[in-house]
Amino acid sequence: MNKFIVEPSFWEIFPKAQINVLVVKGITDNSRQESDSYLTNLLADGVESAKGFLTEETFSQNSVIKEWREAFSQFKTKKGARSSIEALLKRVNQDREFQPINPLVDIYNSISLEYAVPCGGEDLQKIAEDIHLGQAVGGEAFLPLGADTDAPALPGEIIYYDNEGAICRCLNWREAQRTMLTEETSDVIFFMESVTPEQAKRANQAMLELKKRITTFFGVEGTDFILDAAHSEVKI
Repeated sequence: MNKFIVEPSFWEIFPKAQINVLVVKGITDNSRQESDSYLTNLLADGVESAKGFLTEETFSQNSVIKEWREAFSQFKTKKGARSSIEALLKRVNQDREFQPINPLVDIYNSISLEYAVPCGGEDLQKIAEDIHLGQAVGGEAFLPLGADTDAPALPGEIIYYDNEGAICRCLNWREAQRTMLTEETSDVIFFMESVTPEQAKRANQAMLELKKRITTFFGVEGTDFILDAAHSEVKI
């Protein structure tokens, strides 16, 4: 059985952080379903909830945005890298529509929007050995989603990685093609990061709701975990 391990290098930067994890196995159909009203309604409801976190006229002054930009300033990042929740909230702020991708992604995006928490998912069948979260040595292989060329991690960057390279760069900023969720995905691991107590409170609520929605849609139940500096690894 493989493990998810949060390395000391992560806790050195974020000693009070929390990582919520959900592992779901046995999904039988993650095919794209544009006409599924359950999914489209979840995304629409998520957008409406997200607007409640955008109370400032200047986008960068909203508390969720400020908190994650401050967090990203504490480690090495590629220029322009932002938390995944900022990217989602920016689309809401610009009144851009959310198109269906696949049920797993649609469901976790709806949760991310509703609770204003960064959330990502990886295909467990494509992971090489254990998953780690920590600072990159530099040069870890990484083919970004939608790209044609390798974009290796930078020294000191916070990444999720396995024995073959990075699987997500700058926390949840950019996803690797190698481990992305597809229509064939059957086993998945979700991550949510929190670096403040208020974020952690929302993430706990968000993870419970994510688990519920996965069970409702797919008919399988996942197992959730909470990692902190005192409990930094779990079998998956």
